[in-house]
Amino acid sequence: MQQFTPLEELFKGRHFDQEIVVLCVRWYLSFKLSYRDLVAMMAERGIDLAHTTILRLGTALHAGI
Repeated sequence: MQQFTPLEELFKGRHFDQEIVVLCVRWYLSFKLSYRDLVAMMAERGIDLAHTTILRLGTALHAGI
């Protein structure tokens, strides 16, 4: 049986808060949003990040789950 990686370990050393990344990944998977749409939504909330950041962190999060 596959062992899951704890969330704390997945976000160790990351620049962005765990809640922000999980929220972006949840929105990306739940709705038909592009990474650039998510960047615009986060910018409206005062959070500056690149679309590639969401891509990389989403991939890392998905691989650890």
